Amino acid sequence: MDINIEQRTFLRRIDWVFAFIILCLNAVGLTNLFSATHGPLTLGVEPLFTNQLVWIFGGWCVFFLFTLVEYHFVARAAYIFYFANLAAILYVTFFGTTALGAQRWIDLGFMRYQPSETMKMALILVLARELSQKAVPAAGLGLRELFKPLLLILAPVAMVIEQPDLGTAMMLLFIGFSILLFMKVRTSILAIAVTAGLVASPIMWFYGLRDYQKLRIINFISPQNDPRGTGYNSIQSKIAVGSGQLIGKGFRQGTQSQLEFLPERHTDFIYSVLSEEFGFLGSVGTIFLFVILFITGLRVASTARDKMGALIATGVLTYIFWHMTVNMGMVIGLLPIVGVPLPLLSYGGSSMLTTMAGLGLVSSVAYRRYLF
Repeated sequence: MDINIEQRTFLRRIDWVFAFIILCLNAVGLTNLFSATHGPLTLGVEPLFTNQLVWIFGGWCVFFLFTLVEYHFVARAAYIFYFANLAAILYVTFFGTTALGAQRWIDLGFMRYQPSETMKMALILVLARELSQKAVPAAGLGLRELFKPLLLILAPVAMVIEQPDLGTAMMLLFIGFSILLFMKVRTSILAIAVTAGLVASPIMWFYGLRDYQKLRIINFISPQNDPRGTGYNSIQSKIAVGSGQLIGKGFRQGTQSQLEFLPERHTDFIYSVLSEEFGFLGSVGTIFLFVILFITGLRVASTARDKMGALIATGVLTYIFWHMTVNMGMVIGLLPIVGVPLPLLSYGGSSMLTTMAGLGLVSSVAYRRYLF
């Protein structure tokens, strides 16, 4: 009898609305991935769908594991995760597997592991641990309080840029700075940071960016300059999105994706497949699911038992928000194409497991709201 009571208590503590929204986004992702990998010309890529089923199953196992584990226990190992990921990124720089012009992966045989993906979650944990122990002055965090967090953010950013992987480096910056802003930063420091960024922009353009990265920015502004080369991806993506119109062409009826005009349609451009086949209504419906996920997650953060729980939940939400914003922005031509996947929808083992682990941590924070 006592066991049954404990089981009911365990089930009641889980935020099932939060879990259900994640499951809905998984279903949308699988539907689009099936269409993207089962067209008339997509011979040899059908196993990607089966692989993704495995990653989603593994992701849900990770989700419930992190839900049950006390998030303070995970945060205590934050520096171990952080430096282990730094070491893995350093290993990738010299011995990693190269694909699509970048050296980002470690070949584990059964999967290709991308350390820069798991670094995002390690960064969230280490910042949550560091900042939860600080007393924030009324005016906000000053240079003294920001020195160590900035080092923790900029170290992996510099290493990831070297791979080169500008998209992931941007995500690490956005996630880290969003967490700092959540803690409140002095207005004077923000003004100095903005000014320094404006001054550094031309220096980065001439000395920091590689030629192909400059071309991405140029062709983002005017992709027609090279419609069959560097502007091709952007043009084809916008054609796919626009051709879906209100209700879309129907499941597996998208000409851009089925006839392989749309590149990387199972990863970076999965949202283009969705827009073409399910139209404006399907696209907005997917955004609505993400909005519900954010609202539910923010409720968890606002009712967390302590500052660390709130920081972890906020960090994971910023991780998903920036990935969603940049991915959707680049497929509709509002942002340069930087190779950022759409969480829970794009194909990929490292991305799926990392995202589900992060969401599991949010679920862990929610689970412990009821423990007094």
